[in-house]
Amino acid sequence: MAKDQIVSTMFRFHSLYRIIATLSVFSFISIFCWCQFSSKCYSMNVIMMQKAKESIDLLTFPYAWNVLSFPAGPPSQILKIGVFVKKWPHRSHAGGLERHALTLHLALAKRGHELHIFTTSSPNSTFPTYPFPNLVFHLSRPTSGGYLDQAVVWEQFRAQNSTGRPFDVIHTESVGLFHTRAKNVPNLAVSWHGIAYETIHSDIIQELLRSPEERQATMMTERAMKVVEEVRFFQRYSHHVATSDHAGDVLKRIYMIPEERVHIILNGVDEEIFRPELSLGIDFKRKFGISKSRSLVLGIAGRLVKDKGHPLIHEALKQIFMENNKFQQSVTVLVAGDGPWGARYKALGANILVLGPLEQAQLAKFYNAIDIFVNPTLRAQGLDHTLLEAMLSGKPVMATRVASITGSVIVGPESGYTFSPSVEPLKKTLYKVWNDGRVVLENKGKAARQRGLQLFTATKMAAAYERLFLCISREQYCKYQK
Repeated sequence: MAKDQIVSTMFRFHSLYRIIATLSVFSFISIFCWCQFSSKCYSMNVIMMQKAKESIDLLTFPYAWNVLSFPAGPPSQILKIGVFVKKWPHRSHAGGLERHALTLHLALAKRGHELHIFTTSSPNSTFPTYPFPNLVFHLSRPTSGGYLDQAVVWEQFRAQNSTGRPFDVIHTESVGLFHTRAKNVPNLAVSWHGIAYETIHSDIIQELLRSPEERQATMMTERAMKVVEEVRFFQRYSHHVATSDHAGDVLKRIYMIPEERVHIILNGVDEEIFRPELSLGIDFKRKFGISKSRSLVLGIAGRLVKDKGHPLIHEALKQIFMENNKFQQSVTVLVAGDGPWGARYKALGANILVLGPLEQAQLAKFYNAIDIFVNPTLRAQGLDHTLLEAMLSGKPVMATRVASITGSVIVGPESGYTFSPSVEPLKKTLYKVWNDGRVVLENKGKAARQRGLQLFTATKMAAAYERLFLCISREQYCKYQK
């Protein structure tokens, strides 16, 4: 009996090994090919394409659509768009997916398109209203797991699809609309804000950072099988939007989705809200009593939880404060957000101010008050909005060296810093930021804003999505001419 158990355990181990080994081979190929058009090579290839006289087939365009220039005038066709999103953002309590849904679809509504949003609403919460008669919400109660009730929203969708004219295009934020329904919808696009393959990288990082006292995670086998499951059911969605360059490459090379069905559109944030404005920063510092004598103000924002890297930066700051009194006396750290690590930050000293969650208007002031924004995330998936907000506010950024960030956001030292996700490299980078000083950081901030304006505005993102939706609805819009 014991022998059988040992054999069974060894079989499971070898099966897991084969899965991870296979994924690793794909990963090497993916990263090798992806690196061919990242950073400077990426920019040069895009410039050459833009200068070419011949038209570009958008469906096979291998780079982010954000680099292209689409007409700023009224849309050539008013679209009827159906949108599935499991949760609509409420004030400051919103994740990246919800913020993306809000920014994108409000921008499309402002452009005049008719949007029908199929989403959830809890009985005891108030739902926001907007001054757009062409933006219509169809609400339903969430399932016990927090998802859209597929039977209910499908009936709502069918009723609206038969009212007036049918939908020109359907957009689902991740699995807002399950693949079991999506397989029957040819004019559908799904935006992925994180896929299982990227999550494996996050699991590896967190396992490496695990202390001896913590229990070892048992998710690796399940995560590998989740990748296999996604490779199978992703094929049922007609068009896929990757929110980072790396994710786009993974979808094509590892998930084996045909290139004409994968489109890279980087996330964007509202450039009217997030912009440099010195007076906002001065007012914010005055409000929280931040002394002008402080030589450096670091900013951290988001959910204060483990997988966002807060144990990592907490430990790094704790060690630096203990070994370098001058650093502690001259640096202020502003922490915006809520979560279990808020109290731990407060315990580090009076130079760390935990502000709680901030509304967008307050976040804009927060970014203007800091010298550099730090994102220690351990999550390798998606494209974090906070980095983009900081860049558009004219601030340099410092973040974990994961593929989605180094491939799309911090592609070189001109606009910020990256570090390996462990304490010593993070400490080394924090010291470098401190030694570089405000003049260097201001120059990097200017470069960061320029990159932000080129790629990460809500206007650029909405224009790219609008063109994709037009292309899906009519083939004539799939050709791009500079």
